[in-house]
Order: sequence, then C-alpha cells, then structure tokens
Amino acid sequence: MDRVSPLKRSQNMAQIKGRNTRPELVVRKALHSLGVGYRLHVRTLPGKPDIVMSGRRKVIEVRGCFWHRHPYCEFAYIPKSNQLFWKTKFRGNVRRDRKNLSALQNGGWDVLVIWECETNDISVLRYRLESFIRGKGRRSEKASREEYSKKA
Repeated sequence: MDRVSPLKRSQNMAQIKGRNTRPELVVRKALHSLGVGYRLHVRTLPGKPDIVMSGRRKVIEVRGCFWHRHPYCEFAYIPKSNQLFWKTKFRGNVRRDRKNLSALQNGGWDVLVIWECETNDISVLRYRLESFIRGKGRRSEKASREEYSKKA
C-alpha cells in the first residue's frame, strides 16, 4: 500500500528530471576538469545520449540505477506497490537502453555507461573517464563494468 495519495504520488513523479540530474552534472564537471569538450543530448543520435564527444566518436550515457536497473545495485529495487506497472516500466527502459546502445555502437560510436552510484567516488570516476577518452577501440557497457570492477 502506498503511503501517499495518488495525486501526491503523481506530483512527486512529475518532479523527476530526465536531464541535468545530479549524476550527470558530476560527470560533466569531471569532464570539464579534464579539459574535454562535449555536447549535450544530441537529438540526431539514437536515444539522445547525455554527453557526446563528436570528434572522438565517443558517447557517455549517465543512467539512474533505479530507472535503468543497474545489476546488483541496492538502488535498483522494485517498489512494493503496483509491481506489475513497475516491472513493465523497467523492462521497457532496459529494452530501449539496449536498442540505443546497439544502434550507437553499430554506427561507429564508442559508448561508456556511467551508473548513478558510480558517481559517488570521484577518483574512480575520473579514472574511468580518462581511460575511456584516451582509450582506443570500442568499449561496451560490459567491458566498462569489468574495468570498473577491477579498479574498485
């Protein structure tokens, strides 16, 4: 049972931003400190990626753990009420993320996925960003996660 009224829940959900979130701002600040230029939310690319470095053919997706279902993350819980709705919503988000990731990679873009919980440790975040920016070749979400696990 939800502890707030449907109207209040609707108002709360309407306040959740899709752009300029705290994790996205943390990543952008780290990139700025590294002297890296980028564009935001390029509409011509699949999924309007959060951060695009066109000259380098690199894209950074900053994903919320809850909304995008970060595997094995404590923040990727399922709410107790209206579970059918939430499971359907999350499945759709994950499916869309996979489709966009695949389209970007097939289009020759190198993609790095940064999860919300990974923005808490700035030194690890900077290391991942530097490695991604200076690295050669494509770096899938799985490869990025494996590299992060080795460093952390």
